[in-house]
Amino acid sequence: MKEVMLLDFTLITALIGIAATLSGIILGWSARAKEAKNEVRKDAEIDTVIRTDMEYLKRGVDDIRIEQRAQGQRMDTMGERLSRVEESSKQAHKRIDRIEQKGE
Repeated sequence: MKEVMLLDFTLITALIGIAATLSGIILGWSARAKEAKNEVRKDAEIDTVIRTDMEYLKRGVDDIRIEQRAQGQRMDTMGERLSRVEESSKQAHKRIDRIEQKGE
């Protein structure tokens, strides 16, 4: 009878060991799956932040380009006006020179 009890105790101990091992494997596997899910979530968050920042930078560059075009147009207009002022000044100097020559 002692042998039967000893055998039962050994069997129960072995079964408990197997159950503990299996539960450890299952818990480890589920923890790893949860960690992998968290890594994917973090990667998605980082990717979203990077995409948002890139869009912000693109809009900034577009704004700079628009401002640069406007500045170029203003410079062209200013150049045209300067040419007209120089022409007008040249004509005025010619008229002044003629008036001075008549006065002499």
